[in-house]
Amino acid sequence: MAGRADPPEGRPAGDDDDEFRSTVFDESFVRAAQLREFSARERLDEQERPVADLPDPRTAERTTPSGQEVSAPSAGGGRRGVSGQFLVLLLVVLIAFGAAIYMGARSPYEDPVHAQSRIPLRTTIVPLVPRGSVPGDEAEELYRRSPAARLEAGPNAVELPVARATNNFSLRQVRLALATARQYVIASALNPDVLAGRTVNPVRRLLSQGQRAQFDRSMRAPAEDGRYGATGWLMRFQPEEAKLADSGIRVRGTFSVAETDSGALEVSAQHVLVYALRPVEGTKQADASLFTARREVRMRFTRGELRTGVGTVAQVTVQAGPLPCAENTHDWLRPLLAGEDVGADASAGTDLYAGDLRRTALCGVLARSSQPKVD
Repeated sequence: MAGRADPPEGRPAGDDDDEFRSTVFDESFVRAAQLREFSARERLDEQERPVADLPDPRTAERTTPSGQEVSAPSAGGGRRGVSGQFLVLLLVVLIAFGAAIYMGARSPYEDPVHAQSRIPLRTTIVPLVPRGSVPGDEAEELYRRSPAARLEAGPNAVELPVARATNNFSLRQVRLALATARQYVIASALNPDVLAGRTVNPVRRLLSQGQRAQFDRSMRAPAEDGRYGATGWLMRFQPEEAKLADSGIRVRGTFSVAETDSGALEVSAQHVLVYALRPVEGTKQADASLFTARREVRMRFTRGELRTGVGTVAQVTVQAGPLPCAENTHDWLRPLLAGEDVGADASAGTDLYAGDLRRTALCGVLARSSQPKVD
């Protein structure tokens, strides 16, 4: 029976003193060899060396049965494979993220906050008829003898209140809303070029993109329907009838801020504006007269609009005179000038049987206390 150190087949035949008899060359040892002895056939050839160098098994090329050489993977191949998979995964994530942003921007479901920029403007213009003829004199004298003497002149008179943060809007955002509303009041009611009908751009550029189409239509084809009246957006006088006699327009008013919801701020601007006007066809010595308007503008601002310095004009209400009731006020304001009176005002009135009550004719009376005192 074989000893404990002997192989199962028993001790191999040979010299007992063979020092390499117990050495076993396993497969891994053979594959790790750096040299290979030539075979008998190869030794018949004239070889310079009795052995041939073997390539490193970690970088050796394998030969497929078809004879095609295939490189064995290097030690760092696994890391490169993992890096490649990571890059592919990252690319897929970026594509999915970009698609989500694109689909969100193209969503058919409209964001209520963005929808506010498409709120149509609603306007109400109330002409105020004077009692008797309109007083006339030099502009400074008229201002001195009227309640307008207490009002300051020019854009600097449009003062803002102390701003305070709200629940959902910071102090900076409230200040931006107030500043934009102030710019709108100045551009739409105190700009001499706008008042004379020479331009509308100072007003248009302060409007949100969603309202500009309505504004453009109101300027191009004014309508007396409460939506497309030019004088709802801005104050302007019929350039063929009246012009400013004094550039120092008197103004006084207030601003207030409130949240309509968590996504929008609303600024209400209420101002009394007094203009000195003179007839266009008269001489420079023609008497001036005062035209007074009380104007309330409500503007809404989303966070996006605050960043771009524009706003949405939601509602404008104007009470102004002296104006005749019979004249249309949706396109131009046509004031009664010095010495004129309403006469037999042929106002069309309001047809209560009409289906469209937006065309309701509103008219009031301008109190004598609102006009300059006559000596």
